[in-house]
Amino acid sequence: MSRSRDTSGGDSVSGSSTAAPTTEVAALQARIRELAETRNAVILAHNYQIGDVQDVADFVGDSLELSRQAAEVEAERIIFCGVHFMAETAAILSPQKIVLLPDLEAGCSLAATIDATALQAWKDAHPGAVVVSYVNTTAEVKALSDYCCTSSNAVQVVESIPEETDILFLPDMFLGSYVQAVTGRKNLHIWPGECHVHAAIPPELIERRAVEYPEADLLVHPECGCSTSCLYLAASGRLDLGDRELLVVSTGGMIRHARESSAEQFVVATETGILHRLRKDGPKKEFIPASEDSICEYMKLITLDKVLYSLEHDVHRVTVSPETTEKARLALDRMLAIG
Repeated sequence: MSRSRDTSGGDSVSGSSTAAPTTEVAALQARIRELAETRNAVILAHNYQIGDVQDVADFVGDSLELSRQAAEVEAERIIFCGVHFMAETAAILSPQKIVLLPDLEAGCSLAATIDATALQAWKDAHPGAVVVSYVNTTAEVKALSDYCCTSSNAVQVVESIPEETDILFLPDMFLGSYVQAVTGRKNLHIWPGECHVHAAIPPELIERRAVEYPEADLLVHPECGCSTSCLYLAASGRLDLGDRELLVVSTGGMIRHARESSAEQFVVATETGILHRLRKDGPKKEFIPASEDSICEYMKLITLDKVLYSLEHDVHRVTVSPETTEKARLALDRMLAIG
């Protein structure tokens, strides 16, 4: 397989990293790339992974971007540097491929807030409702869903459903509240789940950063507890935007905006792993985390040593039963068809 390191969305990785790798790290990355070539493997990394892992990946992106890459890439093996539900999604979209997760402990606090039993009970209480599940869910939950969505296309997915139809939106209550605010859907029922990292970013912190950096664009992930509050503060005039922008966008949207914007400063409200890629893409721009403490311990479990071990020993393989795959694939295909 010819390997061309790329960021999802088709832009080649260019420029130097935010810091030159040590000799040991560079040697390990070279060994990983060599072995991936030999074993016909492609390495996918989420934007929240540590910088050294992002730098060795063939594709770096958000959930939607990586879902598409998993379905489209030509490789025998997919090394998924992310969390468990992401590797499951890749296995659903590419059942003929070997999908490997370098650390099985890489879970997701948000995905853990709902399981198939709880979802079935919720559906039973709302007969006729359409289920829209964020991709941060298990394969079994996806199999009980009508649509999947990501933070970048959740609004589009909801808008594609007839207005008179009740919707069960899960599991993130902040993303659900944001979608409800944007679409105006009164019949959107929201599951009370949250990502522990994003839930810990309050609107007061965004207000403070806006004052501290009056020229900075404000980039807020819709999973954040502050997302709808920030929209309200801006609309009410309490958040002084001036000529700058407040964007509630996915990590992929943050990266695209930072590339295209003429702004020189950006306050970023999401997991801090994205700062590596933002700074790499825009070395002359300043990226300020809304909170230095916004770190997902699950995303940080995967290291270069674990990626190499996974390649060497085909561990840990993530599989989904054919029955669950068939049902979950329908919801994912609907998501991918919408955008």
